[in-house]
Amino acid sequence: MSAKRPVDLNELLPQVMTGIDGLKATYGTWDQHPSTHADPDKVHAVLGELIERLDDNYPYFHPQYAGQMLKPPHPVATAAYLATMQLNPNNHSIDASRATTAMEHEVLDQLAAMFDYPSDYMGHLTWSGTTANLEALWISREIAPGKAIAHSADAHYTHSRMGEVLGIDTVGIPTDATGRMELEALERELATGRIGVVVATLGTTGLGAVDPLADIIPLARRYGARIHVDTAYGGFFAIIADELAPETARHFRAIKDADSVVVDPHKHGLQPYGCGAVLFNDQSILRYYHHESPYTYFASTERHFGEIQLECSRAGASAAALWATLRVFPLTMEGLGGIVLPGYRAAQQWHALIEESDILQPYQRPEIDIITYLPRVRSMAELDRTSHAIFEMAADTARPQQTHLATYVVKPEQLRVRGIDLIEDAPTGRIMRSVLMKPEHEPLIPEMHHHVSMWSRRAYAATHDGATLAAASAER
Repeated sequence: MSAKRPVDLNELLPQVMTGIDGLKATYGTWDQHPSTHADPDKVHAVLGELIERLDDNYPYFHPQYAGQMLKPPHPVATAAYLATMQLNPNNHSIDASRATTAMEHEVLDQLAAMFDYPSDYMGHLTWSGTTANLEALWISREIAPGKAIAHSADAHYTHSRMGEVLGIDTVGIPTDATGRMELEALERELATGRIGVVVATLGTTGLGAVDPLADIIPLARRYGARIHVDTAYGGFFAIIADELAPETARHFRAIKDADSVVVDPHKHGLQPYGCGAVLFNDQSILRYYHHESPYTYFASTERHFGEIQLECSRAGASAAALWATLRVFPLTMEGLGGIVLPGYRAAQQWHALIEESDILQPYQRPEIDIITYLPRVRSMAELDRTSHAIFEMAADTARPQQTHLATYVVKPEQLRVRGIDLIEDAPTGRIMRSVLMKPEHEPLIPEMHHHVSMWSRRAYAATHDGATLAAASAER
């Protein structure tokens, strides 16, 4: 084994292109049909234009992008995807994708083991977390027809949308001062008898909050409700549970007792979009998937993925890319855990700096790698315009000093429960939000904090006729 070093996609492409060309050649040569021929000059011109057009985009690939939940795929995933994409396997049927179907089974076994699911689990990859969640909630509807979905008020917006698609009610359960689902409010809903499934989010997309799953499970069981875990964003933090705060870790370890779980490898799993996964801990749900397709399954007697999923065609390349990635970075503390952990440390580090700042203040303590904070202002209107100005100034700085942040809309009462009391001259206001999911964020935190503090001062001066944010803070 050679020493570890950075891996560049350009060094991987010759291997995968030569390998795939050699594989194709074993089937004999053929002439490309004239209808698919193209003018090389035009092709090169179009691709050149493509690169120019892509310049009008956020630099998701760069550590100075600390906005939404986006990061680049690892070169090994991109190379594996590109290689497999040329063969275009469809993981709907084994007959169409023997190799990548086997790879999908292997990566699913690894994901199930990460959550300590039983060996007889059922699951598959999906195009997205949304699709995966929809499937889990569809199963819940089939098991408990007519009953509602209960989810955190801070859960992903698609849960209420999926209720509309499935034709069932959804109930948003209030959250506490940490953004977690309130257990007392949940029990009041469960006691009505109308809840069929409780969705616990482990890593909400806004705050990165972790619902109290270990406490939700016995509560839901008491009232006969299923438990589904939406950990599309936070799922891979299960690998580093020993490094998290004990209360947070307790809830990640409880995933094993949930009826179903969703995770997105295209977030922390280093994959290109789209790659999600849904797992069920009981194969008895297979009875809800029966369908007939006389033209599809024609050779294998094994169960096809198309027989146990809502989706039809799915790219075998997604399974191949994840398989290759997990061969290089297994789901261990030393493997992928070593890539997830720096983001957690970065969030804790930046939170500590903000706690000591006279310009900024925390909104709440981060549980995973998402931090929320705000300028020290006096009113909701000031908060909104100052945060917006910070966001714009950071993004409008000349390259390469640009820093891309995000904002999060809050109400006065959400600030009050966190000990922040502002004049209510507006119904809502934006605060700042940063997602630190790239391991490269960790060494940049002091610099990023310095820049955000600088822009905060400038933003306040720009929106308050030259007044200083420090002076405003002292007046409070």
